Amino acid sequence: MRLFFIHGAPATGKFTVARELSLLTETPLVDNHAAIDIAKMVFGFAQPCFWDLVHDLRMTTLRGATKANLPRFITTAAYSHPVDAPLVEDYDSVIKEFGGFIEPVHLYCSEETLMDRVSASERLQKGKIASPKGLKGYLDRNNFVAMPRDNCLSLSTESTTPEETAIAIAQHFEIPIVSTK
Repeated sequence: MRLFFIHGAPATGKFTVARELSLLTETPLVDNHAAIDIAKMVFGFAQPCFWDLVHDLRMTTLRGATKANLPRFITTAAYSHPVDAPLVEDYDSVIKEFGGFIEPVHLYCSEETLMDRVSASERLQKGKIASPKGLKGYLDRNNFVAMPRDNCLSLSTESTTPEETAIAIAQHFEIPIVSTK
């Protein structure tokens, strides 16, 4: 399995680009917020055991996808280095167990653009950071950089559409585009 790990700061367009990539290449996609949403139903946000359950759900999903011999799989994350390096190590261990590997994709744009995007109504509906003040604090506390791997593709979402970015990812990693709009 090739796990396309699309990461970057909040509001860079990770899920939007991932959804486009999924549609264009018919590759399954799991948004990292799916596990967060389930954990919120069980514990409420950030209560004791919350992040442990989020991690367990993500690992179970990935393990199921690898056992099913899916050739490709897409997930997203607000990866902050080095804090989230153990998460990636756990993903690596599951995927390598079945002969797969991670294809990291880092999305970025200017802080000004992030601030413009963060107030989008769909962010609030999904329980994501949805205010410039909240985002600024989160950016200041985290290090949203490209995963330190030789095969990490970094793309700006500053002035490209999600579809253009998804096509660039597909072309770079030689994923056949099988569906067009």
